[in-house]
Amino acid sequence: MTTRSALLILAALVGSCTQFTDTANTDVRENELSAENSEKTESYMPILCSPVPGRLSPSSSVDALRPADISAVYTLGIPLSDRDEASRVVSGLAELLSMFNPEMITQHVDQTSLQPRSLSEEAEELSLSLSHQVSDWKFVLLFVPADSMCACSPHVDADVKAVVQDVEAALRILQNRLRHTLIHVTVWSTYHQQDNRCECMRDESINQRLRKATLLKTLQDSLSHVLKNSRWHSESADFAAVLQSVPVILEPNSNSANPWSEINQLALQLWTNMLQPPTGQTEVMDNGVVTIPCPTQERPFLRTQRNSPTDREKTVYSKASTLIDPVMGTDVPCTDRSPSPTTPASVHELRPGDIKVVAAVGDSLTAANGVGAQTDNLLLVIREYRGLSWSIGGDENITTVTTLPNILREFNPFLTGFSEGIANENNPKAFLNQAVAGAKSGDMVQQVRILVDKMKNDLRIDFHNDWKVITMFVGGNDICDFCTDSIFFSPRNVVSRIREALDILHNEVPRAIVNLVELLNIIPLRDLHKDKTLGCPTWFVSLICPCILKPKEGSSELQKAIDFNRAYQRAMRELIDSGRYDTHDNFTVVLQPFFREVFLPMSEDGRPDRSFFSPDCFHLSQKAHTLMARALWNNMLEPVGNKTFTQDFTAGIDLKCPSETNPFLRTTVNSNYTFPGPPPTPAPVPNWGSDFSCVNTAPSDSVPTSAHRLRPADIKVVAALGDSITTGFGAKAKNLLQLRTEYRGVSWSVGGDKTLDTVTTLPNILKKFNPKIKGVSRGQGKWQTGYNMAVSGAKVGGIPGQVQSLIDTMKNDSSVDFHNDWKLVTLFIGGNDLCQYCNDRASFSPQNYSHHMMTSLDILYKELPRTIVNVLEILEIEGLRRIKRNSLGCSVLQKYVCPCFLLPGEDSPELAEVKRINRELQIETEKLVYGGRYDGREDFAVVVQPFFQNSVIPLNADGRPDATYFSEDCFHFSERGHADMAVALWNNMLEPVGQKQTYNNFTNARNSIKCPTEEHPYIFTKVNSLPSSTTTTAPKTDSSTTTTAPKTDSTALPQSSTTYSTALPLTSYCSDNVPVWLAAVLASIGLLIGWSVTWLLLSCRARRSKTRMMAAVEMKGTMF
Repeated sequence: MTTRSALLILAALVGSCTQFTDTANTDVRENELSAENSEKTESYMPILCSPVPGRLSPSSSVDALRPADISAVYTLGIPLSDRDEASRVVSGLAELLSMFNPEMITQHVDQTSLQPRSLSEEAEELSLSLSHQVSDWKFVLLFVPADSMCACSPHVDADVKAVVQDVEAALRILQNRLRHTLIHVTVWSTYHQQDNRCECMRDESINQRLRKATLLKTLQDSLSHVLKNSRWHSESADFAAVLQSVPVILEPNSNSANPWSEINQLALQLWTNMLQPPTGQTEVMDNGVVTIPCPTQERPFLRTQRNSPTDREKTVYSKASTLIDPVMGTDVPCTDRSPSPTTPASVHELRPGDIKVVAAVGDSLTAANGVGAQTDNLLLVIREYRGLSWSIGGDENITTVTTLPNILREFNPFLTGFSEGIANENNPKAFLNQAVAGAKSGDMVQQVRILVDKMKNDLRIDFHNDWKVITMFVGGNDICDFCTDSIFFSPRNVVSRIREALDILHNEVPRAIVNLVELLNIIPLRDLHKDKTLGCPTWFVSLICPCILKPKEGSSELQKAIDFNRAYQRAMRELIDSGRYDTHDNFTVVLQPFFREVFLPMSEDGRPDRSFFSPDCFHLSQKAHTLMARALWNNMLEPVGNKTFTQDFTAGIDLKCPSETNPFLRTTVNSNYTFPGPPPTPAPVPNWGSDFSCVNTAPSDSVPTSAHRLRPADIKVVAALGDSITTGFGAKAKNLLQLRTEYRGVSWSVGGDKTLDTVTTLPNILKKFNPKIKGVSRGQGKWQTGYNMAVSGAKVGGIPGQVQSLIDTMKNDSSVDFHNDWKLVTLFIGGNDLCQYCNDRASFSPQNYSHHMMTSLDILYKELPRTIVNVLEILEIEGLRRIKRNSLGCSVLQKYVCPCFLLPGEDSPELAEVKRINRELQIETEKLVYGGRYDGREDFAVVVQPFFQNSVIPLNADGRPDATYFSEDCFHFSERGHADMAVALWNNMLEPVGQKQTYNNFTNARNSIKCPTEEHPYIFTKVNSLPSSTTTTAPKTDSSTTTTAPKTDSTALPQSSTTYSTALPLTSYCSDNVPVWLAAVLASIGLLIGWSVTWLLLSCRARRSKTRMMAAVEMKGTMF
C-alpha cells in the first residue's frame, strides 16, 4: 500500500514537472525566436497602449484618475434582452483596461430574475456589496436601456422623464454610499428593436428610423442636462458621474468573422469616450489592425466633466447651423408670364401659366423634415416643414420662400394643391403633398392612390380639365437600406415599384405632366461626417442611413453602394426612355436629372458647408431647398436629352425663363427627342451551364496532409448524402408524370452529366481543376448513382445508414485509394423533418435532429480519412409559400409535400412555431459543427455552408416569384435551381468561415463562379479562416493510419443521445508486487523533481512580473 502511495505521489510530481517544464521551455523558445518574430510583434504595436509614466501611488482625485488606477469595473443596467451582447461589450472594455492593470476585476450586478429591475434597485445592491471597499478606485458603467420605450408614443416625453429620474435615483444612492468611484452613464439601444407594446411603430407610414434616432437623441439630451449639474462632481474629488457622448447601438445579427466585429467596435467606442478628451470613433483598418486611442502625457486621465474641455461639438454645431442668408426668396426675371390663349389639349404645348394644380409624392425630402430648423436643435428634424418643401411648398411667396409652386404662382396666381405650414400628410394643410418621411419605392403605389382620390374628390380641382404637375422623388431610403437585402432593394426591383406607381397615374390621371426626379448621388454626404470639427451627429445619421455611412473608405461595401446608386439612376432613365408613358397627348413623364451629379457645397475655408443641411447633416435645409426648387424649374424648361445633370450648389442657380421660340414645358415630343427604346430581348437560354474564368487551377505540389491546405484540384472523390433535393427529384420534369424521376446527373452537389458549359454542378466545376474526379452520379434513376447516396424522402434519422453505405461502397471500389485520395462529402438534410414536424414534435425535435447529425458526422470522423464535409444548413422554407403557378402540381401537390409549413395560415401560431423550429435546426447545425468536436484530426474538417440560411425568393422581370427555378410541384428545385445551388455552394466553399454569404442570389448569371486566389488558394475551413491562421503539423500517415475519436463536448451532446467513442476505457494493469529498491530510487527522484519544480515556479513568477508591462503582447486567444 505504501509503495502504491509513493508511486501516486511521484506521478503527480512528474505531471506537475511536465507542465511547468513545458511552460518554461515555451518561454525559452519564445525568447530564442524573438528576433524571428520581431515583425509579428511589431504588427501588434499599433494595437496596444504603452504605459504613460506617472506616479507610483493611485490618484487621490477622480479628476486625475488614470486607467492603471482602476481596480475593478462594475456594470449596472444590462438589458435582459441583450444580456449576452452587453456582457461581451463590457468584457472587451475590461480587456482594454487590463493593459494598464492586469489584476483588475469585472463584475455585473446579477440579473437572475426574468423581470427587469430598476436602476435604483441595482444601485442599492451594488452599493451594499461594495460598502467595505473604501480605498480602491472603482469604475461603474451604468447602461440606460432605451428599447423599452416606444418612440412614436404620445407619452414618450413622460417615458423619457421616468427613465432619467431612475438614473438620478441610482446616482444618488451610489454617490451617498461609494467612495473612490467614477461612473460613466451610457444609453444602450438595439438597432431597430421594437417593443411588443409599440403598436404604432408597426404603422408603415411611420418613419421608424427617424423616430428611433430622435428618441435616443431626446434621452441623450435629457441625461446630458442632468449630468452637467455640479452635484455629480463631489467636492471631495472622490466621486464623479459623466455621460458618454454617443449612445451604444448594437447592430442585429453581427456575425462577422472579423475579430474587430460590431461588439468590439462598441467596446472601443466606450473606451474612446472614457479618455480625456474624447478623440472620436476608432475605425477598423483593412489589414485587421485597430489603432486603439491611448492616454497621452498631456491628457493621461479618464474623462470627467472637470478635466475635459468644453463641449466643442456643441459650439461648432451651433455655429455651423447658423444660416448665412436668412432670406430665401428668388427674383423671377421672366417677362412673358401669360398662359395659352385657350386651354391646351396637348401636354406638349403646355405653358407654365396653364398649370392649375401641383402635387407631390416621395419621402422626407419632399415632406421637408427639418427644413425650417434654424437652430442647433437636432430634435426639430422630425418636424415636417411642408410649406417650405422645394417641389410642393406654398408658404408666403417667391420673394421670401423659393419653391416650385411659388415660382408657378408668378405665372398663375390661382394655382392650388401646394402644402403650407408644419403638418404631416394627413393634415389638411398638406393638401396634395402626400410624401411620407421614411417612404421607399414600395410606398409609392399607396401614396399615388391617396393622391388620386384627393384630386378626384376636392371641389377646388376640376379633375378632368385642370392641367397638373406632379413631382415624384424617391429612392433615398431604398439606397440607405440596400445592404440589408440587396435583392429586395435591387435597382430592378426598386424601379419596378416606381413603375407600378407611375402606371396608376398614367391610367387614371388626365392632363398631367409628371416630374420623375432622378435619385441624387448620395455618396458625397459621407464627407460631412469625415470632418469631426463640423460636429455632425454621425451616430444619428448612421441609424437613418447605415448602408451609406458605415462602409469604410476603399471598402468593397462602399464600392457596392456607389454601384447601386448609379444603377438606380440608370434604371430610372431606362424606364422613361422606354416610351411607356407617351401613349397619348394628355399625359407624360419627364425625367429631371439635376441631382445625378451633385458636388458637396464647400465654405470659404475649404470645409463642407453645413448651412445647406438641417441639424442632422443628412436632411437638407431651406437654403438647399431653395436651390433644388430653382434646379427643378430649370430642368423643366430644358429640352429632353440636353438637361442639366450636374449641380454645384456653391455657385448658385439663376432661374431660366420660357423663350419666345419655345414657351412650353419641355417634353420628349417638343424636344424632338428620340427614345433609344428598350434593350434587345435576350435569346432564350439553351442550357444552365456556367462560364469558367479561373486560372489558378493547379493542384498542390505534393499531396496535402492537412485539410486546411487543400486546393480544389487536390479533390479526387466527391460524394453526397441527403434527400430528394440531392437525388435531383423532378429536376428536369416537364409534367407530373416525370416529377418522380430522379435526375441525379444534374444534382447540384454530386451530378456529373455533360460538362460545365451546359450543366452546372459542383463536380462539373471541380472537373475544371481535376478532370478525373470520381464519385459523380449520372443520368436518371439508380443505375449510375456513383457516390450519390441520397434517398428521396429521407429524414435525418436515415443519414447514419447512408454514411455507412458510402463508406462500404468506397472501401470496395478499386478505383479509389480509400486512405490517400482526398474526398469532398456534401450533406444536406432536414427538409422532410421540418415539413413533418407538426405531426410528431418529439421525433422531429431539434435535439433529435442534432443527435442524428452528430451520429452521422461521428462515423465519418472515425472511419473516413482525408475528407472535407460540407454541411448545408436546412433552407429557410417560409419563402416557398410565395411560389405559385397555375398548374395542378403547384395548386394541389405543393401543400401536401410540406404540410407543416405550407398549410398554416399567415400569422398563425402554427406557422410561427415551425418558423422557430426552422431557425433552431440551423442553429443546432452550427453548434454541432463548430463546437470543437471534429477538430482533433488534421486530415478531416467539417464546414457549414450557410447560403440557405436566409431564403431569397428569385424574382422575374415583373418582380414576382420566378417559378422556373422550381419543378412541377413548386417545391423541389428545377435544373435551373440546381445550377444556382451548385454555384452558391462552390462560392461558399471559397469564402472564409464567418464571412460566408448566408443567402442565395438567384441570378443564373453564367459568370458567377468565384475563383481561388493566389493569397488563399485553399478551400476555406474554420482553421484557415482565422486572420493569422496557423495549422498544426500534419501527422505522418500511411495506409495503416488510424483515426481518432471525436472530442466529446458536453455542450454539444443532447442529454438523450448516446455517445459513440473509439477510445478505450482506462484499465489498470499495475502489479501489486513492486521491488523495494525501485521505491527508494523513485523517492530520491521525486525529491529532486520537487526541487526542480519549486525553482521553475519561482523563475516563472519572476519572469511574469518582469514582462507584465511590456507593450508588445500577442493578443492571440483574447477578444482583441
